[in-house]
Amino acid sequence: MAEETIFSKIINKEIPADVVYQDDLVTAFRDINPRAPIHVLIIPNKLIPTANDIEVEDELTMGRMFTVAKKIAKDEGIADDGYRLIMNCNSHGGQEVYHIHMHLVGGRPLGPLLMS
Repeated sequence: MAEETIFSKIINKEIPADVVYQDDLVTAFRDINPRAPIHVLIIPNKLIPTANDIEVEDELTMGRMFTVAKKIAKDEGIADDGYRLIMNCNSHGGQEVYHIHMHLVGGRPLGPLLMS
């Protein structure tokens, strides 16, 4: 089994976080270092280290992450103007916490994503 992460501790309420949504599959909370006015992390309650570790049995959870993102964007008032969903995978992809997570970022124009 994968190691417990800081995100696992947030899910289990062992450390505080500004949780905006939680159900049996996913938890969403505000990023402590926001990159935009709205910056929420959406994570599976099951510890899945990276996108490479997603299995067929995780499809419902992965889908729930997207429907929760849609709900939060609407609740936060950014759905109509637009927002960005970002998932990083491994070190070259910029992943820092090895518990898969989706960044929902918005609340201002974000501009094009530059690919180099």
